[in-house]
Amino acid sequence: MVFTVLGGIGIFLVGMLLLTDGLKTAAGSALRELLKRFTGNRFSAVLSGAAVTALVQSSSATTLTTIGFVSAGLLSFQGAVGVIFGANLGTTSTGWIVSTIGLKVRVAEWTLPLIGVGALAWLLFSGRRAAAGMALAGFGLIFVGIGTLQTGMGELADRIDPGSFGGATLGGRLLLVGVGIAMTVVMQSSSAAIATTLAAVDAGAVTLEEAAALAIGQNVGTTVTAGIAALGATTAAKRTALAHVLFNVITGVIAFAALPAFVELSRDAADDGDPAMALAAFHTFFNLAGVLLLLPVIGPFSRLVARLVPERGPRLLADLDAAVAEVPEVALDAARRAAARTGRALLEAAALGAEGRPAPAAAEAAAAIEPLTRFIERVEPGDPAARQRYVSLLHAVDHLHRLALLAERPPGAAPARVFPHRGPRFVQAARALAGALENPEALREALPAAEAEAASYARWRDARRRELIERAAEPRETNVAEALAGELRGLRRWFGRPRPAEAPAPPPGPAPAAPRPPLVERLDAMLWMARVLYHGWRLGAHLDAAATGERPAPAPAEPG
Repeated sequence: MVFTVLGGIGIFLVGMLLLTDGLKTAAGSALRELLKRFTGNRFSAVLSGAAVTALVQSSSATTLTTIGFVSAGLLSFQGAVGVIFGANLGTTSTGWIVSTIGLKVRVAEWTLPLIGVGALAWLLFSGRRAAAGMALAGFGLIFVGIGTLQTGMGELADRIDPGSFGGATLGGRLLLVGVGIAMTVVMQSSSAAIATTLAAVDAGAVTLEEAAALAIGQNVGTTVTAGIAALGATTAAKRTALAHVLFNVITGVIAFAALPAFVELSRDAADDGDPAMALAAFHTFFNLAGVLLLLPVIGPFSRLVARLVPERGPRLLADLDAAVAEVPEVALDAARRAAARTGRALLEAAALGAEGRPAPAAAEAAAAIEPLTRFIERVEPGDPAARQRYVSLLHAVDHLHRLALLAERPPGAAPARVFPHRGPRFVQAARALAGALENPEALREALPAAEAEAASYARWRDARRRELIERAAEPRETNVAEALAGELRGLRRWFGRPRPAEAPAPPPGPAPAAPRPPLVERLDAMLWMARVLYHGWRLGAHLDAAATGERPAPAPAEPG
């Protein structure tokens, strides 16, 4: 009996995991585009959050995608809160699937073929077709788990007296809310907890009022997992988790305070008073009540959350959250933005170094490269386009490493001072590319100029290097007569000089030019400028490829 219930929960959980992972991979960038396109106002944000969550049967996937958009600046935090409201509403779709299909339709005849076909597609194909097979197998396993739960709960109902729970008293209801919270925390899935409760109320093991109290607890219990996941996370993740917690707690308090009214409304809405359908309706109604209550004040609500969780920590790696790494499309975007910010800091540091000024940001940017690399290595790209973006990011990180070495070790002779024309031009080119890295459209427009400057400096450095070396190697012939004449002219000027008190003041004019640095230092400065522009251009090209999924054009070898 108990083992049957546990087995049913386990099969249901495995099915949900396979369904969610398969749908996320099969959908690819469609989820990103849906959320990005339909979150312009608070109403569309709620609707898109509900639709995406119902589609992938995972509010976590919706929440993590939203975190990535907030970090990228593609979505305001207020819009993200609207998506979270919708995700809480969309997650109630599981209850309707279980109550209308899982518990009513005998699906044994077609669930096993679904699992078989899905598993074969998962093993034999690759890419999105394999992901679709995984989702199909997971969908079938969900109903196998529901059937097993029904059997176990039917046996359990014969041994349990529903009146023993005390659901009619305030203390009994509070106890059931606590049990619901514990169920969600232990199962790590509110969907599995709701499915278990639906099977119990359908079998008569608990009354509708007791099941409603359990559902309130299970809804609140999801916030425990969200709160734990937010510990040590990014600011965007912490704010999103707090908004999720506050929404569920406020909604739970409303549902508990008006429990009899919600239960009566749900019973009226159910088909022939069916308790399972009534519980699914109850779950939807009280989440909808929370949305209707908080949506008009979403602005003050968002500002309260932002005030409670202020922005802290370095901005270079602000997007890199361990939970975000689980969603490849969002993780690749987050890594690209972090690489762009790091590259911008390094190029600006190189521009300061070329002017002979200190650049303390270079060390911070260089230190960010290793955590960025570890984050990218955790991502598991799915389809070929995502794999191409992944490869481009690894190339970008390689150029970041090389830029960091150059920015942290500028040449001893400041190029902007040694080369009056080429030095300031280098500073301007480095800053122009740095300013475009974080904006994909601006970067694409800036890349042709960056490529031209990198090629120009490579040619100039080769030609100038040969010229300087050949000039230094020219033989120096000494003419003794000219040398003696020069010495005599110097002696005449010395003996014919005026006394110190009568010495005229030096004529006004510019200060004498600083001595020219040695040949090696000038050669080093030229090579340094050529390499910085080369790696900056290649970094930009790979970041552009990481944004579009296209393969970048081949490049010439590094200057050297």
